[in-house]
Formats: sequence, structure tokens, C-alpha cells
Amino acid sequence: MKPLQGLRILDLTRVMAGPFCTALLADLGAEVIKLEPPQGDDYRHIGPFVQGESALFTLMNRGKQSIVLDLKDPAAQATARALALACDVVVENFRPGVASRLGLGPELRADKPSLIYASISGFGQTGPAAHLPAYDLVAQAMSGLMAATGEEGGAPLKVGESYGDLMAGLYASWAILAALHKRANTGEGSTIDVAMFDALFSLLPTSHAVQFYAGAAPRRVGNRHPLSTPFGCFQCADGQAVIAVLGDRQWQALCSLIARPDLADDSGLASDDGRTAHEPRVKAAIEAFTLPRATAEVVASLAAAGIPTAEVQTLAEAAASPHATARGLVADLPHVTLGAAKTVGQPVRFDGDKPIAATSAPALGADGPAILHRLGIAHD
Repeated sequence: MKPLQGLRILDLTRVMAGPFCTALLADLGAEVIKLEPPQGDDYRHIGPFVQGESALFTLMNRGKQSIVLDLKDPAAQATARALALACDVVVENFRPGVASRLGLGPELRADKPSLIYASISGFGQTGPAAHLPAYDLVAQAMSGLMAATGEEGGAPLKVGESYGDLMAGLYASWAILAALHKRANTGEGSTIDVAMFDALFSLLPTSHAVQFYAGAAPRRVGNRHPLSTPFGCFQCADGQAVIAVLGDRQWQALCSLIARPDLADDSGLASDDGRTAHEPRVKAAIEAFTLPRATAEVVASLAAAGIPTAEVQTLAEAAASPHATARGLVADLPHVTLGAAKTVGQPVRFDGDKPIAATSAPALGADGPAILHRLGIAHD
């Protein structure tokens, strides 16, 4: 039995943040009913496409059932409301206020106090920026994440994935599970407010340490760590190796490996602070060892010395690695059009098992009649 077997969720979300949240819950066994407009979720129309199917929609909507309702129609709104009240959880990511105008806002809890109602938005349901439209890039820019990301002396950079969307979705799934625990103890539901901006801002502990405790502005330092040294990428003869040294034991092991006992004995380099203050000198000493050698050789020697290290892999290399294969990180799920669809599900193992949805994403509206019949909801 999957952890969330028997839980029913009405998914009013689209694009990424909300669908990612509900996909994680579907992996764990929740029944997720995805309500879509007649044209479908926006992501159905965003490439890349395979046999006319959106890869992004397929990845974000595994394990769900699809029903089409035109929420501009009052009769459809009434049907959607009945669906919501037949569920344990409602998740939406409309602009603040839109769900309430459709009769599908947190006011639903007046009719069903045990309902868990989760709203995901760019800037939350309150505050002076709540009404602003938000894309991941906007949230990254405003949160402080971009200001701390990039090459030393260079311009701010976004991270290479839509982390504002994904982290808001992840926090929403976490909050829903917490609310379920509360409901199990009290019988009361919850109204949950998750903002992309808040989520990203909360995930900057190193920047928080520098800003709030050291009284300094976080600086862009490229691939190295702002507080620990050596901790970053180092050039080899044919690529780059990541070296991550934390603490005296690893520092001594590295100095021995690169045949630099003078560095090990240097009191000015005995701490993270000291090594970070002299980072160019430390890097030059390490690259005197790495530059003449192939990346694979460097990584093997570092690993043998007990120093955390890795080659910088492409996604294809990571997916094909023996470790990713052993951990089952990529799965093939049945898909109505594609036959089988590559899926990267939730990553957590429960008692040795990694739950994932039984099927890939649904065809638009394919499950509507069955859903309404099963729940005893009339709709013309």
C-alpha cells in the first residue's frame, strides 16, 4: 500500500509549480483529479513534443486523471465545486482572488471544515506584491538567489532550472502532508499559502549567514563555495574535477596527495577562513597537480584519499551511470499515445521501495465521465 492511498485531491493547477506538487503526491498513491479548461493545461502546448505530446506536460502530470470543465460556465463551476467538496485536498495556482471569484476559493472550507486548501502563487495571498504576475525568473531575481549566483566579478545569473516553481511545489506538498497530520489529530483542515518568492528566499542559508550574521553582502564566487576552501571546480588536462574539502582531516589528506606538506604546515591555511582568504594561492597549488592529469585520474586519486570529488557529468551521463540505474531514477510509465514515457518520479524510498505513479500523464478530459459517475456528481 502506498503512503497516500485513499487520499483524493482536486488539482486546479497548471504549468509547473502546482502540477509538480500534485505529481509528487500522485507518486505516493493519492488519487489526483486534474481539472483542465477546454484547451487544456498551458503546458500541453509547450515543447519539446514527441508524437504531438508535450514532454513537460507528460513529466509534470503523471498518475493523474483529467476532466475538462469550462469554468466560465456557471454550471461547470457548480460541478467543480461539487468535485472539490468530494475531495480531501484542493490545490490551485490561480492569481490571488481568481479561485474565490469562481466559487472555488478557500471559502469551500465553510462547507467542509476538514478540507485542506493549498494555494501556490508567485508572491503569496497577502503583501504588496501579491497581485503581481510571477514567472520563475522574476522570483529568482527578487529573492536574492540571482544576486548570489554567477562568476566572481560577473553579472547575476539564474540557476539552470525553474527552481522557484519547483521549490514552491515541493513546499506545498510538504505543507499538505503536515496539514493531513493535523487533520488526523483534530479533524480540522487548513488553508495553505505558498509563494515562490518565499520558498526561494528560505533556501539561501549560506547567504543568510553572510548577510545576517557576518554583516556582509553575499558575493558571487562562481563554482566555489563562499565560505569553505578548497570547495569548487579545478581544471584538469581534459575537463574539470570537483573537489570539496571540509575540515582539517580532508585538508591534510589533500596536501599529502598533491605533495605540498608546506601548505599543511602553514598556520595561515589551517582554517576555512584562512584558506578562503588565500583562495587564489590554494587553487594554484591544486591545479599544479590537476592540470597535467586527466580528470578520471584526478578523481580516482582524490577518492582513494577519502576526499569528496566528482567529474562534472552531463544529464545523459548522470542518467546512464550505474548508480542512477541502481537507484531507479528514470522509469518508463504507460502512456496513452507514446506507449511508454520516460519519467523521473519522486526520489524518496520508503522501506526500500521508491513509489511512483502507475501511469503517465492523461489524455485531455479522458477521465471526466468516469470521475463524475464514481463520485455521484451530475453534470450536463
